[in-house]
Amino acid sequence: MDHQKNEEVAARFEELAALEQEFEDMEEEIIRQAEALQRPLYKKRADFVTKIPHFWSLVFEQAPPEIDNFIQPTDSKVFAECLDTFEVTRIELNDPNGSPRSFSLKFGFTDNEYFEDKVLEKNFWYRKTKDWQGLVSEPVKINWKKGKDLTGGLTDAAYKLGEMRKKLAIDTANGAARKEEAKTKEYKDLAKKVETATDASVSFFGLFSFVSGYRWVSAQESAQAAKEERERFEKIRRGEKVDDEDEAEDEEDPQDYQEIEVFPGGDEVATVIAEDMWPNAIKYYKGTFDEEEDDEELSDLDVMDASDDDDEDDDQEPVDIRALVGKGRKSEQEPPSKKQRKA
Repeated sequence: MDHQKNEEVAARFEELAALEQEFEDMEEEIIRQAEALQRPLYKKRADFVTKIPHFWSLVFEQAPPEIDNFIQPTDSKVFAECLDTFEVTRIELNDPNGSPRSFSLKFGFTDNEYFEDKVLEKNFWYRKTKDWQGLVSEPVKINWKKGKDLTGGLTDAAYKLGEMRKKLAIDTANGAARKEEAKTKEYKDLAKKVETATDASVSFFGLFSFVSGYRWVSAQESAQAAKEERERFEKIRRGEKVDDEDEAEDEEDPQDYQEIEVFPGGDEVATVIAEDMWPNAIKYYKGTFDEEEDDEELSDLDVMDASDDDDEDDDQEPVDIRALVGKGRKSEQEPPSKKQRKA
């Protein structure tokens, strides 16, 4: 009797999983429809903000903690001085084999002292395996100027490993192939650099090296996993028994993929940027005005107290809210002052 009850519970669980898939399909359709409705507004906003100096610099200045915690003072300086444009695009919106959850982050820069690139674009693809789903990406080459690499060589090492993987067509779905990859010089060099790096030293630009919160998953592996998943759920909906033998044969993978991940949590950071900061950019920009109002409401006593502490804070650059919103600036071409990161 207990065995029969367990089978019934398992069957109900499978039906719930199939229903969950229907919810996911609906969420993807909502993303498609929302993008179609919002695209003209994004175009209108892009045309408008070209008339506002340092718009995107100020948006990232007001980034939520999930993003701000990864922006080092030098990163903040780069954004302030030369971040010119920014755009999020749903790169697989109309691809029947892709996902509307996939997107790109495209940063446009003016000339700067750190890298040669005028555009840095990072693609994030929503992929699946038999037991995981999420965002994956390929390392992006940043052409750092001599002695100016803010990541200490991490982006270069990650890019070399990515290029080696593509050149040798390494099948990351194959356990034996992954073990061979781990023996390569490129893999070992990156693993060593990641091991010696500290959280405080990893630049925001390390995001351009992010690969996955799990491991690299190819489009082919993802498509096959999605196909098998749909076939499985179709059988469940028809009331047919599902064979779980293949899943039972899967062996636990002991390999630590995060030992070569330059930017752990990069998928979460990218998602916040794409799904919060991008659609709400005007709100974040207006936040600079809110800070100015708070600054102007300081009492004389507050100002006197602050003056008494000047000697202790000589090493820190104060927050210039007026400069952030463009008031008191000598020239519209001058970048906004940057806040100091808390220790």
